[in-house]
Amino acid sequence: MSETFVYRPIGIIHSEHTDPAHGPVQPCYAQGCIGTVEVFAEYAQGLQDLEGFSHIILLYHCHRAKPCPMLVRPFLQDREHGLFATRMPGRPNPIGMSIVPLLSRQGNVLRVGSIDVLDSTPLLDIKPYSRRFDRVDNTRNGWQDEVDEETARMRGRR
Repeated sequence: MSETFVYRPIGIIHSEHTDPAHGPVQPCYAQGCIGTVEVFAEYAQGLQDLEGFSHIILLYHCHRAKPCPMLVRPFLQDREHGLFATRMPGRPNPIGMSIVPLLSRQGNVLRVGSIDVLDSTPLLDIKPYSRRFDRVDNTRNGWQDEVDEETARMRGRR
């Protein structure tokens, strides 16, 4: 099946990160990095009641990601893994996802913490994080379990 899908941004993510090689790799390594999510006016009404959630899920287009081969070396290890066993941004469909704290909302602008996203990234969607639906206990983490936390923190902050 070879369908084509077209998505239009619903907003823009603003952050201090401008260089993909020097920004944090995941939100857990972006503590202290504050950003804003500007939702376009025609979608602003959809933000109603979002401020009741402590965290939100941002889905975005990795507009500066270069395509990756199917075998890649992720930031946590120096050996190859299948692309889909990593979170490399250069994917067949370069869709990124970050779970970030929602600090405040003023009209159509959300102030968020722990932002790991590049400045001017096109926003595709926002979903509220819900521990009832999204939290999973007792997980397996594949090859990532081989990496100690200190190494992950050092590599994740770049």
